[in-house]
Amino acid sequence: MQSDDSTHRSSPPRTVGGYRELLAIAVPLVLSSSTQSLMHVVDRIFMTWHSKEAVAAALPAGILFWSFLSLPLGIVSYTNAFVAQYDGAKQPGRVAAAIWHAIYVALAFGFALIPFALLAGPLFDLVGHEASIRTLETEYFVSLSWGAVFALLPAALCCFFSGRGRAGIVLAVNATSVVVNAVLDPIFIFGWGPFPELGMCGAAIATNVANGFATVCYLALLMRSEARVTYGFWNHWRFDRRLMGELLRFGGPSGLQMFVDVAGFTAFIMIVGWIGKHELAATNIAFNLNNLAFTPVLGLGVAVSTLVGQRIGEGRPDIAEMSVRKAFVLAGGGMLLCGGVYVLAPQLLLAPYALRADGEHFSEIRRVVVVLLRFVALYSFFDAMVIVFGSAVRAAGDTTFSMLATFSCAWGLLVLPTYLTWKIYGPNLFWSWVWCSIYVIVLGFVFQRRFQSGRWKTMSLVHHTCLPLPETPL
Repeated sequence: MQSDDSTHRSSPPRTVGGYRELLAIAVPLVLSSSTQSLMHVVDRIFMTWHSKEAVAAALPAGILFWSFLSLPLGIVSYTNAFVAQYDGAKQPGRVAAAIWHAIYVALAFGFALIPFALLAGPLFDLVGHEASIRTLETEYFVSLSWGAVFALLPAALCCFFSGRGRAGIVLAVNATSVVVNAVLDPIFIFGWGPFPELGMCGAAIATNVANGFATVCYLALLMRSEARVTYGFWNHWRFDRRLMGELLRFGGPSGLQMFVDVAGFTAFIMIVGWIGKHELAATNIAFNLNNLAFTPVLGLGVAVSTLVGQRIGEGRPDIAEMSVRKAFVLAGGGMLLCGGVYVLAPQLLLAPYALRADGEHFSEIRRVVVVLLRFVALYSFFDAMVIVFGSAVRAAGDTTFSMLATFSCAWGLLVLPTYLTWKIYGPNLFWSWVWCSIYVIVLGFVFQRRFQSGRWKTMSLVHHTCLPLPETPL
């Protein structure tokens, strides 16, 4: 089968391990992640306009949904590392096979998560938020659960492109799906035209439709000759027990890491919700604005994962280290810049939320958010350490350590200290965010030290998996 060499030869020359190579992959992925962040911001703005109860309920329900979704999402997203290493090792058939197995994981978990919608009511009753909030939390969670498959499939399919450095395609699909979501949000939330007013349920439906649209786009792109001829995508769909075992072996800890991280924040959000709806709404908006800086750096983390995977596959880990250090310079600098905006211009960031919100109620929320954004500014730089260095070691296969480190910090420095502080001294939003900041800062240093140890340079996914698949004559 024809290799992908011709594609690389036709590309503009780039200094290996330099900023130009990094930016060529990272810029589209950063923009792609930024569009996803913008989608969440737009969702929350519309919910703020709808009611203060809606914006308060959105974060607990949304993050609980992502807690259930995080394990399979972490597994299918880790396919990016497999694709990168197989592509670096010039094994196109294995690239295609890895994507198919990610699809199988997405379908299996996506349909398995739907019955969890039945648990929404009892779960939120157990949490104990105000009755008006619980009703909306349940409604939003159930609506999102019906679209779990379409939340997972794009994450699996996009790895075929992001893992090979074709980040521009990922950007195009994500940006288009965000536009679809932004158009549908007000239609379904407020009931424009012939559609009834669906409130939070409408916001979830808009998200599900946008994810479904992204899935269709990726499937259409996989019909192109590059996927069909160069990689034989449609010929490598057969189930490979050993490849699936390796995907679960390495991707499983990555998924568990995402689960314990999201579950830790879920518990944190639920505890904060015990104070009241204003504090919960303020925390929701603060995290929402945090995503403006956090999510683009996630895109940079995917670029790091791609470059590290390709260099490990090529047997050149030292060049991967150069790329990672350059990525951290960009990520850390961006986080410091955003931190300055959080501290110096919070009113500007809050203006869209206040545009059509209840003035009296929002003024109290605004006051709390301004304080919380100072915490966001404090830990943002260390978030860059978590994302960049964590992405680097996981891309090489160091996923078990990442899972254990995240579990220890999330529950040992975030959830339990917050809960115990409340039990001993009473509910306190300030100290809750102090523990949140400590968690991120410590985890950042943990991943930095792990990266500096260099152990990840001795790891490889390609050498663990079975031999290349026989190429199918076309």
